[in-house]
This record gives sequence, C-alpha cells and structure tokens, in this order.
Amino acid sequence: MEVVNREAKYNYFILEEIETGIVLTGTEIKAIRLGKVNLKDSYAIIRKNEVYLVNAHIAEYKEGNIFNHDPRRSRKLLLHKREILKLNDKIGQEGLTLIPLKLYFKKNKVKILLGLCKGKKNYDKRETIKERDIAREERKNSKYKY
Repeated sequence: MEVVNREAKYNYFILEEIETGIVLTGTEIKAIRLGKVNLKDSYAIIRKNEVYLVNAHIAEYKEGNIFNHDPRRSRKLLLHKREILKLNDKIGQEGLTLIPLKLYFKKNKVKILLGLCKGKKNYDKRETIKERDIAREERKNSKYKY
C-alpha cells in the first residue's frame, strides 16, 4: 500500500529526498492499511530540533470507538539529530520547504519520503504541463508506427 502526493511534483522542484519514520497510534495504522490517507496540503516543520508532519489527513478508523485519533493532528517524524540540523540549515538559508512525497510500508513499518522542495512559479508550472503534453504525444505517435 502506497500513498503518493501527486500535487507535490507539480507545485515544487524536488531537490533532495529523505526517508523518515513516523510516530502513529494503533487506529492510525489501521486507517493507513485501509488507504484512508491524504497528503495533499501537508508539509513538515522543524520545532525545537524535532520534525513534525502537519496537516496530513488520516481518516478515523471506523471501529476505533473512543480510542480514535484526530484526523489532522501533528505527527512526529523520526530522524537523526544530525539530519535534522542539516535540514534546518538548508531550510533557513535557502528558503526551502519539506513536503511529504510518499507514504508507504517498509518491513511492516510506515515510512514517509520527504522532499526538500523549492516552490515553482506559474510559468514553471506551464512549462511542466507543456513537457508532459509533448511526451504524451510522442508516446501516442510512436505507438502507431510499425
């Protein structure tokens, strides 16, 4: 099971990728296994030398009763201190953002692929759309040639 943030590649230039763990409750794990996750408007912030995932929506587990979680709560990400300090320097100096690109299971543990990203301007987005359309046309034309 893998959840991909497709909007991230459209809105940002991805400069670097970092795999992190995440601290979750039991009902959140069960909801993730059912695929009830949305990373669309989420991002990561560094607070007091700890990294948190903000605004990621993990839907409530249907059978969770009183033990259910808040769907949009901040969740702590697991990184080494050295990595956090390095990311903090890059974010502060260059004006970059941490965006979750993918959420997936690896050896029965939930992992998040964070991207160190720089925002695209509108003309960059139009350029991306144009390149995608050209590639689509080339695939379509090469398919029909014998």
